[in-house]
Amino acid sequence: MTEIKRKVEEAAEALRPHLKGGRPVGLVLGTGLGGVVEAIESPVAVAYRDIPHHPVCTAPGHQGRMILGRWAGKSVIALDGRFHLYEGFSPQTISFPIRVLRALGTRILMISNAAGALNPNFDAGDLMVITDHINLTGQNPLVGANEDQWGVRFPDMTEPYNRGLVDLAEKTALKERIKLRRGVYVGVLGPSMETAAETRFLKMCGADAVGMSTIMEVITAVHAGMDVLAVSAITNVNLPDCYRPAPIEEVIRTAAASGRTLGNLFEKVLEKCGEP
Repeated sequence: MTEIKRKVEEAAEALRPHLKGGRPVGLVLGTGLGGVVEAIESPVAVAYRDIPHHPVCTAPGHQGRMILGRWAGKSVIALDGRFHLYEGFSPQTISFPIRVLRALGTRILMISNAAGALNPNFDAGDLMVITDHINLTGQNPLVGANEDQWGVRFPDMTEPYNRGLVDLAEKTALKERIKLRRGVYVGVLGPSMETAAETRFLKMCGADAVGMSTIMEVITAVHAGMDVLAVSAITNVNLPDCYRPAPIEEVIRTAAASGRTLGNLFEKVLEKCGEP
């Protein structure tokens, strides 16, 4: 067994006693969106620092714990806090929690993030289901020796976001009267916000929203054979011709305001997918 596989298995072994039955659905909660965990039944919270080999969060708005319990009749594991390249974490470190989820049996991964809109038709407070992404971070968690038991050397990225789950989210949003946009997410390194010129460039690339997370986790999940659903909480709209600052406090506040709606969407989707 390689060193990284040993570390992942030791972390998973520490969490197995807290599983609530069935194959768990993984939830990754982005900036300001940790309020979703309040809906989880019979929760067991395990701090990242208490999980063997697990990294610890440093970004604002990230609690740094796993919540194991049940939600919408399904076993779930929620990552209340994530890791970013701009914190100095390597892509492989960012992928570690996703590897642990897979070792615990997770096949469906539901991701949320906070993002700035590039599409001028979007409004702050909107939700956007991600249909594809553009990786402009210059990083990839699969660089280095491939773990063949985890996935193939060159994973296909034709459908990184499962079309069935995207369709389910859109149908669910329509039924629940939730305003759900759809679009392409572009991931950048950060932590500095985009300039007006960079915003023009990102729009020309074909992106609808920009953020500093998600890409490393999605690539890892695809490599591991997971089905991914990702939704962005739009916290601000980047209009390069009338550009204005987007302080992190505003980002967290707007994302938190979207948390209840996002939680409702995820809950209804969960009811229709996954194993009991």
